[in-house]
Amino acid sequence: MKKSAGMHPAPLAAGRKPLTRDNRSQVWRKIKKSKYLYLIFLLPFVYYCVFQYAPMYGILIAFKDYNIVKGVFNSPWIGFKHFSKFLSDPYFWKLARNTLLLNLYNLFWGFPVPIILALALNEVRSMKFKKVVQTVSYLPHFISTVVICGMITNFLSSTGLINQIVQFFGGKPVQFLLMPQYFRTIYIASGIWQGAGWGSIVYLAALTNVDQEILEAAMIDGANRWQRIRNVTLPCIAPTITIMLIMQMGRLLSLGYEKILLLYNGSTYETADVISTFVYRRGVLGGDFSYGTAVGLFQSVIGLILLTVANKAAGKLSETTLW
Repeated sequence: MKKSAGMHPAPLAAGRKPLTRDNRSQVWRKIKKSKYLYLIFLLPFVYYCVFQYAPMYGILIAFKDYNIVKGVFNSPWIGFKHFSKFLSDPYFWKLARNTLLLNLYNLFWGFPVPIILALALNEVRSMKFKKVVQTVSYLPHFISTVVICGMITNFLSSTGLINQIVQFFGGKPVQFLLMPQYFRTIYIASGIWQGAGWGSIVYLAALTNVDQEILEAAMIDGANRWQRIRNVTLPCIAPTITIMLIMQMGRLLSLGYEKILLLYNGSTYETADVISTFVYRRGVLGGDFSYGTAVGLFQSVIGLILLTVANKAAGKLSETTLW
């Protein structure tokens, strides 16, 4: 007598073993063995859960007419009203233009500098000189943004160091921080100075993986220093450069507002006002939390789209992608 089909046990997936008591005990033994690593991981895990993921329910405010008294869940729904209001605002195009231009200038001028610095340091043979240059270039990263902006303000004031140099050569003092045409240059140049040394650490780490035997073979074949960098070193660190470029592309509409808030003023709004500062003024200072949240969410969604597009493009042009 044949057994019915329903009597046969369901087959296990290929390569998958049933979770028996012995397997569970092995898992617990591995966890117990690595308990200190899990304890180290616990703190950042809790941090991200509490301060990054838990507050995400606040995105609902963007689709509501938020009232502090009623709370997030009891405030009335208004759909995409704030989004359409922002996109139809004539000031939107100025904000988008300023944000994109600052990020594109930073990408064009600021992105290659850490790579060039890392390549230059990699060619230095004097370890003492190399350590001095690294220390000096890293230091600005650890200076507070408030202090950096205070230094910039002092240097560029009418009686500051820059204007003293201008006057020494017979020129007239220039109010750099009050002239909108200088703001982007000041912002990008100070950002490069502050972040180039720290950004070069990633590329210096990637340069340690370059095969020295290939470099020696190229040297024996008569390749000069520039040819070795172009044909050997750069291709070896190309995956790292691609990953960093993809991440930078995802931030084309995201710009930290702290430095801009400390440097800009009413006379430089034309070139200095960006989406982040607009969200701060409208959402925090103006108390329009729903509108500010909607603008911030719009900015994040566009950033996610740009990141995905850049990752797809990198996958087609090379084999290096984020996912």
